[in-house]
Amino acid sequence: MKRRTFVSSLAALALAPVGARADVPVSVMTLPIDQGAQAFYAQDLGMFKQAGLDTQVSITNFGTQVAAAVAGGSIEVGQSNVISLAVAHERGLPFALIAAAGLYSTLKPTSMMVVDKNSPLKTAKDLDGKTVAVNGLKSITQISVQAWADQNGGDSQQIKFVEMPFVEMESALATGRIDLALMADPDATNVLADGKTRAFGKAFDAIGKEFLIGGWFAKTDWIAANPDTVRKFVTVMRESAQWANKPANYLQSAAILEKYTKVAVGNANRIAYGERLDPALIQPCIDVAAKYGVLKASFPAAQLIATS
Repeated sequence: MKRRTFVSSLAALALAPVGARADVPVSVMTLPIDQGAQAFYAQDLGMFKQAGLDTQVSITNFGTQVAAAVAGGSIEVGQSNVISLAVAHERGLPFALIAAAGLYSTLKPTSMMVVDKNSPLKTAKDLDGKTVAVNGLKSITQISVQAWADQNGGDSQQIKFVEMPFVEMESALATGRIDLALMADPDATNVLADGKTRAFGKAFDAIGKEFLIGGWFAKTDWIAANPDTVRKFVTVMRESAQWANKPANYLQSAAILEKYTKVAVGNANRIAYGERLDPALIQPCIDVAAKYGVLKASFPAAQLIATS
């Protein structure tokens, strides 16, 4: 240890009150959407602090950046969709799920395929040869559109996909750069509310009527080396999920979500959060990813979940 660092450490110890608890630092990254908003709620409501965690929450528009940050060690816990994590698992990346994030339900969809209000597109077959924007190539957003097209009479092999942040999709539709966008709330509901676009269909229904969209993950060696920190983080995510799942808290959670994402929630459907990791709710994503060649083969969902 360098002398300056050593002296600084001594000074910090001298200034700390006797018996004071040192909060454990944990860096977290998520997307600016409802799906991974548990961290926003936990941060704003002081849940991390109460659990003894000094948590820094950062935001990115692309799930690939979350995986890269966790893999590189600049972030310890990330939130990503299940399909991207399944791909990482197949490639041998040492990632494991530690907590559930957002769930999809056809009864209250939080993602929607959107087209310009004047678009001639009406059926899945009309998507042949068209350009579709998703927020991650070969991720759950792309695969859901592919599966929906094939299940409804189209040909997913004839669709061109481009990667684009949700916030840029409406202008891309208006200018004709893309023909359709798969958007998540609150962006999807807000875009549909302004009257310039119309809903085209629920792509996620092609995966299942209910399934786990994403989860919180970390590197397996970090999980093994920090069991107490992992336990605290998982507990906080469960408490945050339970709080956010109560309709009585929707107004407050909307304000928090808007604070962190800078996107108005308005009347957007609010996502439900998983309160535990259930392999049965994870398996549909793995199976559809294998069907569309994103995975070489399906595998048991339990392989994605960290072992205690």
